[in-house]
Amino acid sequence: MAKKLIGTTHPNWEDMSPFVVHFTKKSAKSSEYDNSISILASRNLQAQNRFGMGKNYGESPPCVCFSEVPLHQLKRLADKRGSYGIVFRKEFIVARDGGPILYAYQDTPHAMAMRALIDDAVGKPDDPIWRVAPFVDQPGQYGSSSYFFEWEREWRHPGNLQFNEDDPAFLIIPEDLHEAALDFFDNAEREQLGPNYKCPFIDPYWNLEKIKTILKP
Repeated sequence: MAKKLIGTTHPNWEDMSPFVVHFTKKSAKSSEYDNSISILASRNLQAQNRFGMGKNYGESPPCVCFSEVPLHQLKRLADKRGSYGIVFRKEFIVARDGGPILYAYQDTPHAMAMRALIDDAVGKPDDPIWRVAPFVDQPGQYGSSSYFFEWEREWRHPGNLQFNEDDPAFLIIPEDLHEAALDFFDNAEREQLGPNYKCPFIDPYWNLEKIKTILKP
């Protein structure tokens, strides 16, 4: 099988990032921290919801969501999602059949064409459109609600994403917990209780200069 390739990102292009980040949100029963630990312990990101133009159809697979937000804007998503996350290089996601989403704005010809293809594929789980539908969003005004999230620069991966402890490029953890996290993972490995993440830890509220210092090869 041919290797899946992506374009390169120049180190000085601060408007782009070679990484995609999954921020961990709190749930009704668990904090962002607890959910982050659960993900890291299981080495599995669960696809719990459907997204894109196929989100209302059972034929469309649930997805795991990421963002390719530039490193100096991590705080923008942290304000919305929380201060914990896991980060992969884009190549890792593309190799597993994930990628960036597309936008077909409401009432445009390509949005209506996608909608027609999806409607025609209902009840046909093997139709190839279901491999596309999760990657296409339809921003617009729907009744009293507007749907515009282009600023998230979203990527998706259909289905659960399993990974090894060596796969993340870095973890997003508040700075005051970095030492405790290091001890926690070291102890998990020593006591054979779980994986040890030896990648860098980044606080999402650091400035770009500090982040670059930590990620410097």
